[in-house]
Amino acid sequence: MVLVDSSVWIDYFNGVASPETDTLDALLGQDLVLIGDLILTEVLQGFREERDYRIARELLDPLELRVLCGQEVALLAADNYRTLRARGITVRKTIDVIIGSYCLLHALPLLHTDRDFDALETHLGLTVIRGTVS
Repeated sequence: MVLVDSSVWIDYFNGVASPETDTLDALLGQDLVLIGDLILTEVLQGFREERDYRIARELLDPLELRVLCGQEVALLAADNYRTLRARGITVRKTIDVIIGSYCLLHALPLLHTDRDFDALETHLGLTVIRGTVS
């Protein structure tokens, strides 16, 4: 199982060739690819054309959806944010702290291309799937 961040999905739907999109392509149909509710929102809200939105929604619908934020994750995310701030590190987006904290809580690896997760990996032990060379 692997949770895939919106940073990879957005590149994937935009046809960006990268080690991460290649890895996602390889994982689809081979492994259990998870999507979070907040990630689904981030990905789908970016489509300008109704046709593209519908196609993406149909392609994402079969994925197992995880609800990323409840009280337990919210409290952990606040703690993780404060821990990083105490070390002089500010994560730019709260949603990334929530996603990373969910992965930490559930021991799920994350596939991403967003530098905000680097601090969670380095300082909190977030497991990250590295993209294969394209």
